[in-house]
Amino acid sequence: MTVFRYLIVLVTTYISFVLPASSLAGYDYIDINSPFLRKIPIAVPVFGTDNANDTSMQLSKKASDMLSGMLDFTGYFKMLDRSSFIEDPAKTKSGVSNIYFPNWTAVGAELLVSGDLQVKGGVLEIELRLFDTIKAGQLIGKKYSAGVDDLRDIIKRFSGEIIYYLTGNRGIFDSQIAFVSGGSGNKEIYLCEFDGSNISQFTRNRAITLFPAWSSDGRWIAYTSYIKGKPDLYIVNVKDRSMSVVANKGINITPAWVPGKFELGATLSYSGDQDIYLLTGTGKVIKKLTNESGSDVSPTWSPDGKKMAFVSSRCGTPQVYIQDIETGHAERITFYGKYNTQPNWSPKGDKIAYSGMTGGRHNIYTIGLDGKDPVQLTNNAGDNESPSWSPDGSLIVFSSTREGPARIFVMTAFGTDQRRLLAISGEQTNPKWSPGLINKEP
Repeated sequence: MTVFRYLIVLVTTYISFVLPASSLAGYDYIDINSPFLRKIPIAVPVFGTDNANDTSMQLSKKASDMLSGMLDFTGYFKMLDRSSFIEDPAKTKSGVSNIYFPNWTAVGAELLVSGDLQVKGGVLEIELRLFDTIKAGQLIGKKYSAGVDDLRDIIKRFSGEIIYYLTGNRGIFDSQIAFVSGGSGNKEIYLCEFDGSNISQFTRNRAITLFPAWSSDGRWIAYTSYIKGKPDLYIVNVKDRSMSVVANKGINITPAWVPGKFELGATLSYSGDQDIYLLTGTGKVIKKLTNESGSDVSPTWSPDGKKMAFVSSRCGTPQVYIQDIETGHAERITFYGKYNTQPNWSPKGDKIAYSGMTGGRHNIYTIGLDGKDPVQLTNNAGDNESPSWSPDGSLIVFSSTREGPARIFVMTAFGTDQRRLLAISGEQTNPKWSPGLINKEP
């Protein structure tokens, strides 16, 4: 991921009019907790430029298209068709005094993004603003100066500013997704950005590689691989590729990092039974966490690290349990269906997503910590497995066979807006969303 080493970020304090916070009180932009979220109509016209050269004009179009795509990806907005616009901000400066807001409310826009872009001596200067067209005022104004190659990072940064202003959450734009793909002829781990772009191959083990897991600072990925013919655990630094290996007798699978710590849980079987152990970030056993008959796999941690959900067959069929780490007490929370696996704890801490089998098909569910009223998010669309929450809890990434071979899909936390994230050769499974990675690099 590109780092903003030379990016200058300035708040444009010289803007002629900005809505004061008090004037926004009571105006609900986005209720992120509502399953019936109303998408806000937003207009993102092509950004303006004083330079009539092809480079500046192409960058202006590229920047505005990129911003539209990122905002659309969140599921929060109704993107308005540019062909319906009455006014063309690309032909004028984007200051609030130059915008005739009735022209935007007339086409249904409640929010408007405008921009001015210049390229001078290889340096990209871009000014971006978010307006409330109904209140006829500016909400955000930012000016960025960087290299032309940093355009995508600038747009991600401003998209994050928009989402933070409207929801109070930082959003997903600085996150990545790890997943398994068989396109090379072997199951290897790949990485992509939040929207499926910039795909890169992370492992080249030429062996079955599964269960990628991000550390909470985004600097480490743990996974299981059969490099040596059996399932061992590999803990790899994302930047310098330094590595620790857990190669105990038996299986070493399903790693999950403890939030805020250089520790992880994983299933090991060197003592005979498949139990979950707590390990240091270098793979040394700290203690055994589960000690019941049957297999205990797939740990996932509460945001405060005090509880762990996992899958156990101790009652005969795979079911999801929650265990208090301090007391060791575990309670079963899934009772609907005989096969419930792959839990993933939401970053908000209130729900667990998991894969459950109904009618011979795997589907994605969410359930509260009390185990009541599971909600089915996928239905009649192949097998749907391996749910993983976005770092802000607004989206869930998962694998699905609805198009035939397994592909990576994404949907809102309430199951709406289900769409394929990417399509590359082979099958794609085991997606895992990273934490927000901005400012996490040393």
